[in-house]
Amino acid sequence: MKRMANISKSFIPRLSDFSAVIFDMDGLVLDTETTFCIAWRQAARTMGYELSGTFCRSLAGSHYNDVELKLMAYCGDDFDLEIFNDTAGNCWRDYVNRHGIKIKHGFTQLLETIVQQQIPYCLATNSRALNTYECLKLAGIADVFSTVITRDDVHYGKPAPDIFLKAAELLDVNIRRCMVIEDSHTGIVAASRAGAFSVFVPSVFPVDPLTVELCDLKINNLACLLELN
Repeated sequence: MKRMANISKSFIPRLSDFSAVIFDMDGLVLDTETTFCIAWRQAARTMGYELSGTFCRSLAGSHYNDVELKLMAYCGDDFDLEIFNDTAGNCWRDYVNRHGIKIKHGFTQLLETIVQQQIPYCLATNSRALNTYECLKLAGIADVFSTVITRDDVHYGKPAPDIFLKAAELLDVNIRRCMVIEDSHTGIVAASRAGAFSVFVPSVFPVDPLTVELCDLKINNLACLLELN
């Protein structure tokens, strides 16, 4: 398969060109990042801080250690991460228990097509296992993925390639025959390092031009992939 930074109109891949499809979760399958942003901002306000929406969205796809480092840099050395994490967790659960977690546009239809074509698929996320399964349950798709790879399953999270390499190993396919679908720069970097074909579905705007340059294909939403059938 030819690897290109930008896909020309003469090169339109089909789903059947791939041995497996690997989905990210936060911001790609589930609109969890909106719920995280709401919880982070609420928690910060109770502590006397104000987190901008732009700053919260900049954390998309980041491992929680990186999130904490960015929070400390943004709020200062006096920022109490332990209190913040506890408060944010309570705010998040209160919000999602009342409102649920939305599934991103196009996912259900795309998955139906993948299943019809008998293409192996899995979920590969930077989130911890406990949070991952909780989110899937709250969204009503706890049984959709028979194979789930989380940050707990590898030594290094994204942007390291480990999560995607582990996913390919569990699916018993060559990573270079995998389509990885991601919504963040961190995820696209990880997919590129792994050697997978990367599809970028932005969840944060404006879009980073470096991500567009690095990915193999950029689309507006998951429904667009149905055109590759």
